[in-house]
Amino acid sequence: MSTIGDYLQKADWKKEKHVPTIEIKGDISPGNPVKIQLAVGTEIPHPNTVEHHIRWMKLFFQPEGEKFTVHLATFNLEAHGESAKGSGEGAVTCEPLVETVVKFSRPGSLLALSYCNIHGLWENSQEVKL
Repeated sequence: MSTIGDYLQKADWKKEKHVPTIEIKGDISPGNPVKIQLAVGTEIPHPNTVEHHIRWMKLFFQPEGEKFTVHLATFNLEAHGESAKGSGEGAVTCEPLVETVVKFSRPGSLLALSYCNIHGLWENSQEVKL
């Protein structure tokens, strides 16, 4: 029997446009709010068309020494140039760059997932030290 982990792809985000990057902005200290930015296509732009796009990104936190993962956020990217006039004729597109603010009380790891409608699930992680 297969698991979701069997289908997660990962690579160096500087060489692969589907890997979500994780950027922590601010002073990481207990109780201090910091911005977490997720992006896809940081080094190599990802297409953003009806035919090929990033549909969603998710962010999780795995506290050090704990069994269960905390789901922090889900970002749905809904506009990809759709229009009654035709594909790519829409008035707006959502770019695969999102932000949230969190407060850490313990160290652990941030885990990010992105979903490309053509190339599936991609993952990345980043250690959080307090």
